Amino acid sequence: MNRHPAALVALTLTLVLLPLAVACGTGARSGESRSTGPDGDPPVIGVHWRVDSLTTDGITRNAPAGAYLRIDDHGRISGNYGCNSFRAPVTVRGDRIVLGPADSTAMACVEGSDFERALSRTLDDGTLTAEVHRDRLTLTAEDGTRVDLTEEKDAALYGTTWRVTSLVDGDTATSVPGAAAEPAWFTLDRTAGTVSGGLGCHRFGAVATVRDGRLTTRDLKVTGKMCDDSLRAVEKTLIGLLGRPLSYRIDHRNIALTSEDGQGVQAVAEP
Repeated sequence: MNRHPAALVALTLTLVLLPLAVACGTGARSGESRSTGPDGDPPVIGVHWRVDSLTTDGITRNAPAGAYLRIDDHGRISGNYGCNSFRAPVTVRGDRIVLGPADSTAMACVEGSDFERALSRTLDDGTLTAEVHRDRLTLTAEDGTRVDLTEEKDAALYGTTWRVTSLVDGDTATSVPGAAAEPAWFTLDRTAGTVSGGLGCHRFGAVATVRDGRLTTRDLKVTGKMCDDSLRAVEKTLIGLLGRPLSYRIDHRNIALTSEDGQGVQAVAEP
């Protein structure tokens, strides 16, 4: 690696997490099931819930991979039935979740179509009763249909390999070209105090110090090998972002880093 003349690159990250309601009921004993949190606030909001199964008329069907739902604090529920994505208005009142009519994509799904139809009927324009037990959520419809779900934590900032999927400029997101020898990525190592990664062609690494929501890097090093012309614009953008203050937001397994002028990157956590 060749050392850049500028030895110090500052990168400021401000964590903006979706609000998570505390999942401990007032006066509840350890291990006790509950449907509401402190002061009646529902612990279901702001959590990524993976759909595990659906039980109808005593028959339980396992959910396909990728089925999930999430309720935000703006009165919206969104998720995936297992193939098609959906969103709908929602109102949470204690242990009652009142769903409005859902809008969904209309892809032709071969596998899991029966499950998808059953789940979409359950989550469309009706009232569900919610019961939370630790990291498990059960939603029960008025006809007795039950949906079992498990909480999935957001990916951690440290130790996660974040693969860059798109470049952002204001409201426009452009996919990273697929011609790269390897995808652009980065990772933070808390123990070693470093940030490192790939830019699509070159590799980079730097000493990193995190304090009070601020990440400062120094001794930035980048490899100097020749790269395809199609990758230079991507690498130039990524290197330029390293020298700017960036706010970041983690949403389950996705991270968005954005500078004050609206430029940034979006990345996804690798398995």
